[in-house]
Amino acid sequence: MRLFLIVFFVIYGGMHLYVFLRACVGLGLGTAAAAPLAAFMLFMFVAPMLVRLAERAGHEPFARVLSWVAFVWLGFVFVVVCTLLATDVLRLALWVAGHVGGRGAPLYILPQRAAFLLPLALAALVYSYGFTEARTVRTEHITVQTDKLPPGVQSFRVVQISDVHLGLMLGRQRLEGILQAVRRLRPDMLVSTGDLVDGQPFTLNSLDGMFRSLRAPHGKFAITGNHEFYAGLEHLASFIRASGFRLLRAEAVSGVINVAGVDDPTAKAFGLGTGTEEAELLKSLPREKFTLLLKHRARIGPRSSGLFDLQLSGHNHRGQIFPFSLIVKMVYPYLAGYYDTGNGSALYVSRGSGTWGPPVRVLSPPEVTLIELKRPDATAAGK
Repeated sequence: MRLFLIVFFVIYGGMHLYVFLRACVGLGLGTAAAAPLAAFMLFMFVAPMLVRLAERAGHEPFARVLSWVAFVWLGFVFVVVCTLLATDVLRLALWVAGHVGGRGAPLYILPQRAAFLLPLALAALVYSYGFTEARTVRTEHITVQTDKLPPGVQSFRVVQISDVHLGLMLGRQRLEGILQAVRRLRPDMLVSTGDLVDGQPFTLNSLDGMFRSLRAPHGKFAITGNHEFYAGLEHLASFIRASGFRLLRAEAVSGVINVAGVDDPTAKAFGLGTGTEEAELLKSLPREKFTLLLKHRARIGPRSSGLFDLQLSGHNHRGQIFPFSLIVKMVYPYLAGYYDTGNGSALYVSRGSGTWGPPVRVLSPPEVTLIELKRPDATAAGK
């Protein structure tokens, strides 16, 4: 966690410095005009920390307002950096091409002011679109053929939500949109693959009742993500259970199908690990039943491959804001969607149902996923 924060703030600080310098050059700001901009940039740089401090101190109204200011800006400054960098790279390429061709710098290179304001306007348009995309929950539907359903059960509907991040910025209105999508899918079982909640108790008032209203005849199951530990596992676990979910922490349940759930690795960093190995947990389950593994991060345990039929994960939000997805892909090769991982095991990675930080998504719409398990004969009969 400490290393993550150091890396985050070094990069975030660098982004602010780059935008500040480009603004000074592009707008021709002198010292007097640059000083207020520098003060604004410094405040916005520390604002995410102030949000968490205010939230933990119980100052809900201030924390809620500041969170919108801080995290809307966080996403916007990222998009601005991307558009400015793209413009700078293009201008440099044209300048080099002009000199290589012996013509000098081409006349159509943008002047400094336009080279700052045009990318800024483009970033504003992209970001405005991102607000709309973040509120348009898509339904993804995958069908998995299996002969591991009990006799008489032709199909079984599992609905997955992931990375909702209930808290200061995502509350009743956004949650209702997600739950409406869940209801339309008529789940036999509902699962949450981590980061369901990301706030202090006062930010979650009455939201547990919204989850309790969901019908899932064969149970509702949840696992921890990293943010459950960041925000405080004890009160968040209570909220999850009050919402009607069974929280699986290195535990498994065997019913129509096997469902196993493990903690996010962050548990060990907080000294809250269960000590139970994932592979040993899976080995304890009856192999004649379909085994569903709930695991927040899209990584396949080297000793677990072949011991489960389908792993459901989330965590990376498919980058949430393009082109951040290109960076995330380097860390999590299983970025989003369905993957056959070999040895009879498969993986599905959700893009997430909510948002973390900036309340926007760009080329990574939120999703609620229906995983429909079907007997091969049932699939053939439906053709």
